[in-house]
Amino acid sequence: MSFVDLGDIEQREQFPGFHVRFVHSANMTFAHWQIEADAKLPEHSHPHEQVVNVLEGQFELTIGGETRVLGAGAVAIIPSNTLHSGRAVTNCRIVDVFFPIREDYRK
Repeated sequence: MSFVDLGDIEQREQFPGFHVRFVHSANMTFAHWQIEADAKLPEHSHPHEQVVNVLEGQFELTIGGETRVLGAGAVAIIPSNTLHSGRAVTNCRIVDVFFPIREDYRK
């Protein structure tokens, strides 16, 4: 699979207010999120390294106890097994990249 049209992928609500389309390469998972204002992501961790790319809106992200409000163009790197949580301050569009693949997101 070399080319993907996101419109061909069914969007699903992964968490309340977090709507996503997943794309999987051989080694990574890409999560294309549309997040409703004030939607909250509970604190959690996973073995995957995660890179957060904010495309639109403002998202409050806490990584390892440090909190920042990220806007369009901001990038955050979440090391594997690090506690993190978040809240959409406004409606947001975010792309997360996970390494290795999130097998739990293939379902």
